[in-house]
Amino acid sequence: MQPSVPNPDPQFHVTNVKRMMSDLIQHLRDDVKQFDEPKAQALFETSAEVLQGLETAFSHYKAGVEPGMRR
Repeated sequence: MQPSVPNPDPQFHVTNVKRMMSDLIQHLRDDVKQFDEPKAQALFETSAEVLQGLETAFSHYKAGVEPGMRR
C-alpha cells in the first residue's frame, strides 16, 4: 500500500480507497478458491461481502446519493 498523497479533495481519496477496496475484494475472492477449509472460506467470503458494502457506500458518496452524507 502506498502512502496517502497530500490532496485536499476528498473525491481524490474516495477514488483511491475505493480502488484499494475493490482490489482487496478480488484478492479475497481469488484466495478462497485456493483452499478447502470451510471456516476460512466463510471468513474470506464474509470479508469480501463486508468490503463490498463499504465500496458501495464510497460509490454513493462519490455520486452524491448517500442519504446520510447529504449536507
